Amino acid sequence: MVLRVDPQDTIAAIATPYGESGIGIVRISGPEAAPIAENIFRPRRGAPQLCSHQIRYGEVIDPKGGETIDEVLLTFMAAPRTYTRQDIVEISCHGGFWPLKRILELVLRQGAREALPGEFTKRAFLSGRIDLTQAEAVLDIIQARTDEGLRLAEEQLRGGLTKEIAGLRERLVGLLVPIEAFIDFSEEEEDKPPLGAVTAGLRGALATIERLIAAHEEGEPYRDGVRAAIVGKANAGKSSLLNRLLERERAIVTAIPGTTTDVIEEALNLSGVLIRLMDMAGLREPRNEVEQEGVRLARERLAESHLIILVMDRSRPLDEEDRAIFRAVAARGKPVVPVLNKVDIPPYLAETALIRETGWSHPYPISALTGEGIEEMKRGMVQAIIAGRLKQGEGELIPVNLRHKLVLERARDVLDKILVNRQQEELPWDLTAIEIRRALAILGEIVGETTPEEVLDTIFSQFCIGK
Repeated sequence: MVLRVDPQDTIAAIATPYGESGIGIVRISGPEAAPIAENIFRPRRGAPQLCSHQIRYGEVIDPKGGETIDEVLLTFMAAPRTYTRQDIVEISCHGGFWPLKRILELVLRQGAREALPGEFTKRAFLSGRIDLTQAEAVLDIIQARTDEGLRLAEEQLRGGLTKEIAGLRERLVGLLVPIEAFIDFSEEEEDKPPLGAVTAGLRGALATIERLIAAHEEGEPYRDGVRAAIVGKANAGKSSLLNRLLERERAIVTAIPGTTTDVIEEALNLSGVLIRLMDMAGLREPRNEVEQEGVRLARERLAESHLIILVMDRSRPLDEEDRAIFRAVAARGKPVVPVLNKVDIPPYLAETALIRETGWSHPYPISALTGEGIEEMKRGMVQAIIAGRLKQGEGELIPVNLRHKLVLERARDVLDKILVNRQQEELPWDLTAIEIRRALAILGEIVGETTPEEVLDTIFSQFCIGK
């Protein structure tokens, strides 16, 4: 059960992580923020009254006994020019566990309530300062693990998706207005909405929705990481390559083919892109039940991957097992980084032969053992990811997360139904109007205008307490 709280309560929380650091912050928001601060803060100089958007130096004092808790910098921001559009106080103290704990306890004793997870950002949303997509962007910024993930979150915070949804809804309203006018004045036959214009408008709206749904697929690797499957024959050096890329011993490496029977997943940051490396069993006919399960998992991960790193043993000639792997990789239609491993021993497989067999124009010769060629291969991985990225508009991806995608799919289904039914000209126009209004309401869930309360609770519960 979700606890219902009064948005006019004065709330407080520690806004920085627990632990030892130079500075920690206790944040207060609500109508009593300023009185609470004035009651526990003693400035070193000047009057005790707080001035908006000014930083004051002083001490936090326990008013009960006069004990000094810590020397602090206190910032007061008066509504509405604040994050929550309420009065906000931020107390910057030394970043140890005890100063933060003591100051928060003191603030709570003065009448504030401890904030729930995400409650500051939820108040910013409820006050209309940001919409729901921007609130989600705040969480994405906090959790960003790469430069590209941060850039996408910043684009969403600036309202990139909001503008797309606003344009889409404006288009649907433009279709709805003449339909409703005709319904209200149906005796005027000449005002009947032109079917061609309505169906063209619906198709245009559907094209926008499909583009936004596709943007989720394109943006997913930059938010959650590019899934890169390391595939090849048994004993081609896949696990050695994983260890070399990670610069540590993560996978067991032996001369015995088939050592890797499970999928090993590790993260690597290359040029601001989070890559989730997946080392797996060699793709071959399994010899026992354990290998059979390993190969099954390998094929599943291969299907889920965004990028394929195909490792071949340069010291051996190509055979039918290699060619079967080539066909399996090519069938996926994913960007491929072909790697010729073991350049530290005499070669057998010529690059020209590989190019002739596969059509891959630039295989990377490397030694997973010595590290030779690894840096060039890393650059090739990044280039393959960038080359496989679908550009939108002026080359910018639109930030669409999984929640947005699912809502867009529901709106698409409604508009598809309208388009099919509208082909039957005898269908009453009031039914078309009802369905367009339904699609508008669904799209409103993305920006938070019609989002169910339980969905809001789920979104904001993912935040830390101080945000």
